[in-house]
Amino acid sequence: MFLSHMFFTAGTQSASVIFLIPLLLLTETAELPSCKESDYHFEYTDCDVLGSRWRVAIPNKPETCTGLPDPVKGTQCTFTCNEGEFLDMRTQECQKCVAGTYSLGTGVAFDEWDSFPTGFISHGININIGDTYTNCSNSTWIPKGDYVASNTDECTSTLSYAVSLKKPGSVSFQYFYPDSHIFFEFYVQNDQCQSTDSQRRWMKISESDWDYHYVELSSGNNVLYWRTTGFTLATNTAKPVLLKNISILGVSYTSECFHCKPGTYSDKPGAARCIPCAANSYSNKGATACQPCEADKYSGISSGTCLQRPPCKTTDYFYTHTPCDSSGQTQLMYKWIEPKICSESVEEAVQLPASGEMVACTPCNPGFFSSNTSTCEPCPHGFYSNGTECSVCPAGTEPVVGFEYKWWNKMPGNMRSSVFSSEYSSTERSTGWEVAGEYIYTTPSDQDSDYMLLTLTVPGYSQPHSLSEDKERVALSRITFVFETKCTADCKLYFMAGQNERNNMIVESWSGTIGKQSYSYLIKSNNTVSFTWGFQRTAAFSMKNEYSSDLAKIYSVHLINVIGGVASECRQCALALADSDSACVPCPPGHYMLNGTGVCKSCPSNTIIRPEQPVGKEACIPCGPNTYSNEGRSACMSDCTLALDHKGETLHYDFSPLANATGFQSSPRFTSKGLQYIPHFSVALCGTENRVLASCVDNVTESKRDVKGYICQFTVVPSEIRGQSVVSSQPFSIGDTLIGVSTDHTFDDISSLDDNFPVESELPDVIFYYRSRETTQACQNGRSTSIRLRCDPTVTLKDHVSLPSKCSEGTCDGCSFHFLWRSQHACPLCSERNYKEIVSACIQGIQRTTYVWQQPLRCTGGVPLPSQQISACVTLDFWLKFGVSIGTVAAVLLITLICYFWKRTRKLQYKYSKLMMTAGDKECELPAADSCAIMEGEDAEDDLIYLSKKSFFTKIKSYSRERTSDGFDSVPLKSSAAQEMEMN
Repeated sequence: MFLSHMFFTAGTQSASVIFLIPLLLLTETAELPSCKESDYHFEYTDCDVLGSRWRVAIPNKPETCTGLPDPVKGTQCTFTCNEGEFLDMRTQECQKCVAGTYSLGTGVAFDEWDSFPTGFISHGININIGDTYTNCSNSTWIPKGDYVASNTDECTSTLSYAVSLKKPGSVSFQYFYPDSHIFFEFYVQNDQCQSTDSQRRWMKISESDWDYHYVELSSGNNVLYWRTTGFTLATNTAKPVLLKNISILGVSYTSECFHCKPGTYSDKPGAARCIPCAANSYSNKGATACQPCEADKYSGISSGTCLQRPPCKTTDYFYTHTPCDSSGQTQLMYKWIEPKICSESVEEAVQLPASGEMVACTPCNPGFFSSNTSTCEPCPHGFYSNGTECSVCPAGTEPVVGFEYKWWNKMPGNMRSSVFSSEYSSTERSTGWEVAGEYIYTTPSDQDSDYMLLTLTVPGYSQPHSLSEDKERVALSRITFVFETKCTADCKLYFMAGQNERNNMIVESWSGTIGKQSYSYLIKSNNTVSFTWGFQRTAAFSMKNEYSSDLAKIYSVHLINVIGGVASECRQCALALADSDSACVPCPPGHYMLNGTGVCKSCPSNTIIRPEQPVGKEACIPCGPNTYSNEGRSACMSDCTLALDHKGETLHYDFSPLANATGFQSSPRFTSKGLQYIPHFSVALCGTENRVLASCVDNVTESKRDVKGYICQFTVVPSEIRGQSVVSSQPFSIGDTLIGVSTDHTFDDISSLDDNFPVESELPDVIFYYRSRETTQACQNGRSTSIRLRCDPTVTLKDHVSLPSKCSEGTCDGCSFHFLWRSQHACPLCSERNYKEIVSACIQGIQRTTYVWQQPLRCTGGVPLPSQQISACVTLDFWLKFGVSIGTVAAVLLITLICYFWKRTRKLQYKYSKLMMTAGDKECELPAADSCAIMEGEDAEDDLIYLSKKSFFTKIKSYSRERTSDGFDSVPLKSSAAQEMEMN
């Protein structure tokens, strides 16, 4: 009973709680205020399969109000607004933006970079190579107000932005990319993480203006990447990449308009862009008009504030000259630097000097003459001048056309001066460089970090008639200029060449104060038609101009073989006919012209023609050892074959297997930040005129600069550092002409010392010597290369090239390069002296002669190893049997002869004994014969005694002596009568 009561009580309490919860909720809901329009906003749901969606109200803060509007049917997913409009979510209709705001309609824009806009992420990629680790967490992009700047160290930094497009759209932005020591790429990844084409992701260098980039985007999710990696082997820091005005289209609509940023305005409703304020005016954010600065203040273009005008100084004006008048006089004029920012009315201000001083005009430039109006006019075609009057070229000569500027009365027509500031929009100012009679110089600028640009443009090049065109010619033209710089800071003068002002590559640069000197650059391509000199007082940005007195001067510029140029001199040429008025024609290949005549005379064999001096025998340049002149007699070549005398014998070589272009690299190197790079080389050792040339390409920028020749170098950054693909940059030639092939260790002031590559065998190293005519500030005489070919039969690889141990990059000074190429194809061709014969034993009547190479083998190709020779022979068994037979016959014959002479000896002994017995009967008397018959038959008797047919033992017994009783031997004697009786 007690338990039942407890259960009932607990159940009642639970039921009470359950019924109280909705009551409390109703009470709380009743206490919340009704939602106002400012308490919520509208959003669309995702589109369904039919392309429709709903508009729903989303509270700005949850549980702050009640009574949200009910969902309603939304616009179709294909609905868009035009530029200058936004979608009013309440009415679901497009409305025009009010003045002071703007809209892209179906896009978003980012032009303010006080901080990273929502959605942008920047991070550095740490470098981890082997034991080397570099923390790059601080290497990020940095917002700087009007733009965002990249990192400048050797870490890889990425700026990314993710966006979802409702329809196909695009992204566009402006960038400033001034330094090739930074790798800069832009690419997009879609829903499938597929990147844009790797060949289009590299951005091109922009030396003089903000560049514009545009990429189409697919609908769906897109991630945009801006990636940079600093890469500099020099001590100076690379200049950052700058981004601004990023616009993305394809988001279908925008529900609000953006306020114009300070320094811009929109004065009418429905603006798609804001208008920048002019100089000496300003505006605040969301302005409908710009306000002028006060009289004692100034501002630049698109400025949000005005600055106090500083007192004018001598560096705020420059001097120039007016055109010459009819009396040959010019006025010296002083002008303020535009736009003028200094004030003349404040204390300590410098006043502008009075203009109008008359000075004598400088002469006209070579190729021009002074007209009646005292202006310099170009001489007609076929004429030349030294700047005074035009003269016709004598018969048998032709004008050398080009441009030679040595007097600066006015800016030449094909030159343009400008100033570019990376911090503001480009301004077409003409006060970057000004003429000053004997030179042209840089004027002071608004900011010390401005680039003072001078650009020379030419239409193309044409070789004189006296020079035959040949693809082996190293240069089409040559530009030479004399300059100097005077600096108190870290100023820098750049010289650039390329297709146009926007696509110029830096050729050479000079830092600090440089004395008056000359520089020449060979022009090898007809595409190089633009030249730019850029001077920057300091790379550090500052609103102050502390170094306005720093300047650069150019005294003269000389460019030859230019289409549409003028002539300052005439050169001899060959004539088509004997008539002196005949037209000029080129001499045949291998001919030079005699001084004073148009007669062509043949050069000695195996020589080439000096292109800049085709007159006189001195124009014939002999080819180096073991090289020959090509068909056009413009270059010396090697057909990859060689014959050398060595220790009384001739060694023949064939390097054809090594002739094709081969690539090799040095050991990896690391910059101070740990970025790995590899110097890579490409070499085409030798070959005929149609040979494949060594090629080094820059694939970082859109210029795709391609250097070709015998041997060149470029820098490779491995893929594990870049993350996407191997990149190569900074290509340059280290050998575009072959000057000789020799075993001497020094040739034409090029030394290939044995200390770099110690000798290992008796065979000599064959050395190929090359030169490059490109000169640099460090290499005043150009670069040179020596390649040693060393015979090594153990090397099976074709491109086994090693570098000096003391100079791991192939060079110790950056000008002279040395390489050792080991190969079995570097061995001399094999000949009969390189093999020997081995004769085998005679087996079954067959004898084999085998040929083998002498060891160690140090030859290749050439005479092949003879095949095995087989010949008939007699075996040892036959000679053994023959010898035994001969020996047996000889033994039998010897025994017979012994028996014969033994018998003769016994017979003589018998006769002697018989004679002595006969003499004993009658002393002092000679024995008398019984008869002549007995004497005559004595031999026969002897024969009966010794040759009677008895057995061997019987004969021996018969030969034994019988002794008488008196002790004497009994010797039977037979008379003829007794013999006769015995016979009967």
